[in-house]
Amino acid sequence: MNTKDSTCFFVGHTALSQKAIERTTLRLHAEIDKLIRQGVTDFVSMGKLGFDLLAASIVISKKQQGANVRLKFALPCRNQDKRWSSTQKQLCQSLQSETDEVFYLSEECDYYCTIRCVRYLTDNSAYCIYASFYSVGEIAETAHYAQQKGLQVINAAN
Repeated sequence: MNTKDSTCFFVGHTALSQKAIERTTLRLHAEIDKLIRQGVTDFVSMGKLGFDLLAASIVISKKQQGANVRLKFALPCRNQDKRWSSTQKQLCQSLQSETDEVFYLSEECDYYCTIRCVRYLTDNSAYCIYASFYSVGEIAETAHYAQQKGLQVINAAN
């Protein structure tokens, strides 16, 4: 199995209600466990608030339980957190300290940095776990793009 075949990336909404977090967390645990059993070892988060950080925290918990997995942060740009609160920044930094690798796809944030990041992740993954509560919008478009590129896509919001 090459690296691409054993890689899954996460993408989802940044704002999640408490009910959505509870439902999505249960589904994420189940889907991550299933992929681990199938041989997926590398999980990649874009480090965005909401779903991305939730998924990253679950992968960290799997690592702490002894799963043979790696967590990577592929951040769209170095300053994506410039509008975040200090609490949000601390949460992300705490999770990043538990990762196996952090890398940036752009130095500065611009309109296209997230698009470039999604394309990079799609080109280098076989699986995409996403959380979309709508059939249209950025997250739904990302899932559709990943599916067109042959990735197995899983909506953890269902």
